[in-house]
Amino acid sequence: MKNVYSVGQVNAYIRNMFSQDFLLRSISVRGEVSNCKYHSSGHLYFTLKEEKASIACVMFAGYRKGLSFRLEEGMQVVALGSVEVYERDGKYQLYAREIRQDGAGYLYEQFERLKRSLEERGLFAPEYKQPIPAYIRTLGVVTAPTGAAVRDIINITRRRNPYVQIILYPAVVQGDQAVPSIVNGIRALERLGVDVMIVGRGGGSMEDLWAFNEEAVAQAVFDCAVPVISAVGHETDTTIIDFVS
Repeated sequence: MKNVYSVGQVNAYIRNMFSQDFLLRSISVRGEVSNCKYHSSGHLYFTLKEEKASIACVMFAGYRKGLSFRLEEGMQVVALGSVEVYERDGKYQLYAREIRQDGAGYLYEQFERLKRSLEERGLFAPEYKQPIPAYIRTLGVVTAPTGAAVRDIINITRRRNPYVQIILYPAVVQGDQAVPSIVNGIRALERLGVDVMIVGRGGGSMEDLWAFNEEAVAQAVFDCAVPVISAVGHETDTTIIDFVS
């Protein structure tokens, strides 16, 4: 019998193969948290699972310090790290460097973080709120050119003041182009010198409304010399620009 290897040699060989794999050196894995254990050493051990598969994971204490939430059973998360072989036992696991909540949980975390940051910087302070003029001649509207939102804005405005001039900036309100489109709309209508501005869109999920939770849009509203009214989603929806406008 030729080429007989020890267990240690096999494990070392496999570990070396894993370490040279480009994909496994930096990979993001989505799954549900189970078997979550906070060790006295500061390390965090858990399993990511889905219906027919699971993978053991560890986050060492040094990386765990950067975790902004407490990992709990049943959470849906995305873990970024490397898949390596624990040579002693011949088992592979995900060594997580970063963990974020997936889906709505992650978005809510981002929302609260930005809200705290902007509040600390004074963007929500009452003294910066601009009063709405008693008499409005021109109303600027930044929203999608079609749909219920723009129709409602036009109809309500016409009923209350049929003489007001409405200037619509047709913006992209969802997707990758939404943020620059909304920011450009705010700046364009400000340059035109409208008396007041409405920025908004119709209802949707948190993901759908997310452009109005981005820092660039919040900053554009804050910097605008024209009073801005936020009209995003339904009454139960809250976005970052609601606090700034």
